[in-house]
Amino acid sequence: MENKKNPSTSPTQPQPAASPVTAAQIKPELVVVCSQNGELGVVDHMQGADQINLKKDKAGVHHFIPLAWVKSVDGKAHLDRPGAQAMKEWTDKAPATAPARA
Repeated sequence: MENKKNPSTSPTQPQPAASPVTAAQIKPELVVVCSQNGELGVVDHMQGADQINLKKDKAGVHHFIPLAWVKSVDGKAHLDRPGAQAMKEWTDKAPATAPARA
């Protein structure tokens, strides 16, 4: 019987997930990178409790991504998906449920 309570019993078992990233860890000017370490943008600010507003891109458009996409923060915000996927899934409209920044 496999011991599921002790993840260190096998070096090939996945490690337990890190603590979830909190909104307090997401600061203005933080670089956001995809799972392939390519830069996607820079944080402008948090929009509500769970949306990240990225600074305007070269076309002058803000993009919004969910905080849930961020796997870790270590001087950069690391997303859980490749850049192409993130760019297909992000939005350029502020979420309706999030209050506007004052």
